[in-house]
This record gives sequence, C-alpha cells and structure tokens, in this order.
Amino acid sequence: MSLQGMMSYRDATREALRDALTKDSRVFLMGEDVGHYGGCYGVSKGLLDEFGEARIRDTPLSESGFVGAGVGAALGGMRPIVEVMTVNFSLLALDQIVNNAATIRHMSGGQFSVPLVIRMATGAGRQLAAQHSHSLECWYAHVPGLKVLAPATVADARYMLQMALDDPDPVVIFEHVMLYNNEEAEPSAEHVPPMEQAVVRRDGSDLTLITYGGSLPKVLAAAEALAQSDIDAEVLDLRCLRPLDSNAIVASITKTHRALIVDEGWRTGSLAGEISALIMEQAFWQLDAPVARICSEEVPIPYPKHLEEASLPQLKTIIAEAQRIMGAA
Repeated sequence: MSLQGMMSYRDATREALRDALTKDSRVFLMGEDVGHYGGCYGVSKGLLDEFGEARIRDTPLSESGFVGAGVGAALGGMRPIVEVMTVNFSLLALDQIVNNAATIRHMSGGQFSVPLVIRMATGAGRQLAAQHSHSLECWYAHVPGLKVLAPATVADARYMLQMALDDPDPVVIFEHVMLYNNEEAEPSAEHVPPMEQAVVRRDGSDLTLITYGGSLPKVLAAAEALAQSDIDAEVLDLRCLRPLDSNAIVASITKTHRALIVDEGWRTGSLAGEISALIMEQAFWQLDAPVARICSEEVPIPYPKHLEEASLPQLKTIIAEAQRIMGAA
C-alpha cells in the first residue's frame, strides 16, 4: 500500500491509463494478460472491471499479431496502447514496429500516420534471466519514425503517457521493472516538462552524470555519495532517447566540463556510445577529461542474483569511475 500523499510508479502508470481511457473513447489497451490477470507487473489491475473487454483486451501469445493489430487500429482512427510483456518479446514484433509503424508516414508521403503507443517492461534486477531482462532501448532509438521514452520518475510515469497519445506518430515507452515499486509524492502535471525534454534532476558543477530509466536512482544515490568527498555531480535524466535532447546535454557539459554516462545497455553499439559521439561533435572544446561510460557487462543477463548484480552498473562502480574522472581515486 502507498503511504498517504505518496504514489508508486506502478500506480502512476495505472492512473495514466485510466485517465486516457476515460478521456478518449478511441483509446484501448491490449496485450498479454492485461485484462483478467491485471498485467504481468500489476499495472492494469482493475481496469477490465472498470472499462470492459472492448477497451481492455487480452491477446494471444503472438507479439507480431497483436502489435500488427495495433498498427491497423491506429491507421483506422483508434488510439491503441499496446503492452508488450518484456522488451525481449518485442523482438517478435520488430517487423510490425520497424517496417510498418515507423515507415508508413514516410512511405505514404505524409498521407497516413500511426498514432500508436507501445509500452514494454525493460531491464534487469528481478532474476528473470536472459530472455526477460535485457535493455534494448538503443535498438528502438536507432529507428527513424519512432519516438522512444524512458520515464524514470513517478511523475513521468503518470503524465508522459498522455503526451505519447497526443503524438501523431508511434511512440515506444520503456518501463524499467525495478521502478514499479518506487514511491514519490503524488505528482502534478504542471511540473512535468514536454516528453522530448531532458531534465536536470540534481544541479552540480564538477561532473555530469547522464542516464535514463532504471539507472536514475543509482545515479542520484551516487551523486549524493560523491558530495561527501566534495565532488559536486550534476544528474541529467534523458527521459527521451529518440530524439535525444542534445541542447540539454551540451548545456550541462558546458557547465561541468566532464561527463560520465550510465547506461544499462551493452557497451558495444550502446546509447552511451551515441551520447559520447554527440558530446565530441558538439562540445569537444568544453571537455576537461575524456567522456566515460558505464554499461552492462557483455553477457546475457544471468539468473543467479550475485551474477545478475555483477553484470549491471552498480552504485560502487559509478562512484569509483566518477572519482577517477575527477582525479580523486
């Protein structure tokens, strides 16, 4: 149960869904176990009773089939929200997402749009092993025609969904599995900036820590720990992975002159690598040290807890790398 005045990330996502379903009769939710079971992570619990089977639709175990149905419904004037149980399963729907949803506006010469929202759980930390735990956000951020969101706070979970639904083109939302239980004070919409805008979650002057999604709590904790050793770290939450808010990234680097990127994706071909290149291209002369990055180990995410933890960016690693950059290690 949430404390009075507090809201969990899970409840915020449910309230966002409830709001969307209430406001617009064209909106419906579909996916595996979203109805009678209440969602794999309990996000849609109770919505079937409230809105009925026409609006909350359980689907067969066929990601390509029901994501394709979502594309068709969006083309037909509906506002579908498609839930894919985990990012790993979304690979079965890559053809529908990449070859159809992302391309139809371009291939129709602007005659058709696909106002589709795809939500999916991502990330590791729950001992769900290699076929349920990867962070593949960068794969989708590579694709023109998609917008890619990674809400990391309760406020963003509560209000970014409506922004995505208001967009005329397909939006993919990644919800990190380790965030669902996080609680914060109940948010208000006026404090949530546009979905494509990165946000400084902690002001600092010595070093910019750049991250998104499930890594944000670790990075904020690292920044507080670094303050004990007189390192004033700024924390930049990307929020949107495509398009990246390059202005916010460059502005922070211009202020701190150092950057450490924390990305739960694998290092090779990572979003961290793209951000590093962006900084080099647009803020090279502002740097007082090479850009550094911490990513997951290049292995399929292991099942045993100690190995899973060893494969992911962790608090101690972030602190140690920040100290190295600052010459304090």
